[in-house]
Amino acid sequence: MKTITTTQELEAFCKAAAKTPYVTVDTEFLRERTYYSKLCLIQLAYRGDGENDAVLVDPLVDGLDLSPLYTLFEDAGVVKVFHAARQDLEIFYVDRQIIPHPLFDTQVAAMVCGFGEQVGYETLVRKIPKKSLDKTSRFTDWSRRPLTDAQKTYALADVTHLRDIYEYLNERLQRSGRSKWVSEELSTLTTPDTYITDPDNAWMRIKTRTNSGKFLAVVRELARFREAYAQKNDIPRSRIMKDDAILELASTKPSDHKDLGRSRLLLREARKGEIADGILTAVKAGVNCPPEDMPKVADSNDKLKVNPALADLLRVLLKAKTAESDVAQKLIASANELDAIAAGQRDVAALRGWRKEVFGNDALRLCEGEIALAAKGEKVRIIEL
Repeated sequence: MKTITTTQELEAFCKAAAKTPYVTVDTEFLRERTYYSKLCLIQLAYRGDGENDAVLVDPLVDGLDLSPLYTLFEDAGVVKVFHAARQDLEIFYVDRQIIPHPLFDTQVAAMVCGFGEQVGYETLVRKIPKKSLDKTSRFTDWSRRPLTDAQKTYALADVTHLRDIYEYLNERLQRSGRSKWVSEELSTLTTPDTYITDPDNAWMRIKTRTNSGKFLAVVRELARFREAYAQKNDIPRSRIMKDDAILELASTKPSDHKDLGRSRLLLREARKGEIADGILTAVKAGVNCPPEDMPKVADSNDKLKVNPALADLLRVLLKAKTAESDVAQKLIASANELDAIAAGQRDVAALRGWRKEVFGNDALRLCEGEIALAAKGEKVRIIEL
């Protein structure tokens, strides 16, 4: 197996790949000790079974320039195939602000093709090319060199079997007319905002049971400081302070280092120096936040006026529709979305695009009393009223 260690070798491979209809891509990375993923290995393959049709690229080698790969990523004539692409794409976007296009994600395609919800690569390898994967190198530290032959073989399998999986799923989508469905699902992955974490919005990821504006204002400022500090210093958020510590500080509102020292949940490193100063500044900013600038939380489903009987009927309809269309249930609508529809909300993803075609139209008709559901054997059928 070939490992590319020079820009010239990478350029030669990418020029060869540009003459083919698709290239399969995967990465190995580490993120335990950093905010941003550390790229350790890139696996690439294009159609064929020759020795040079699948390669490893070592980005840790001094002097290797990934520009030929990014040129290939921007070549509209070559489909870039990933499995569960989110983290891989983030690496390339952070490095060069490039999102490969056109893009194909086999995990998304598999859900549309009836392989279940968030199906794993190993499962697809077992079901489509009918191969097995050697898992012995699964927990490799990919930053260490040299890599063993076993590790290289394990890594390369992530793109060689992906060729068979892509061709099978792509052909099936073309035959069923569902390629557009996958394209709709990939719109989030191909949007740059997906890979940009704005410190101003970091508080929205923190789960809290209170809607108090004053409390949330402190949470927002603490989360903003943590995110900005983590990005600047390239360290994990949890190394600064964890979510439960943010909630504790938002409750106790320390005003000086002595108060900060009383925290039960704050890490020792965060009780002094630059982090401690940042925390106290953030708390003060949150406490002094004007009422009109305090954050607000969207109403939860608990506060929606949900018709429970209608919500149950929508669940039955969804189950019938997923069985009929052979599409993963969660890909069409979540439980929260069903409750929202039953509460009269219409700005719901399940009522747009291909989901509306598969489920949404009949869901709206059910809500309006235009159809009923009846059981016949193991199947549920729709009755026009």
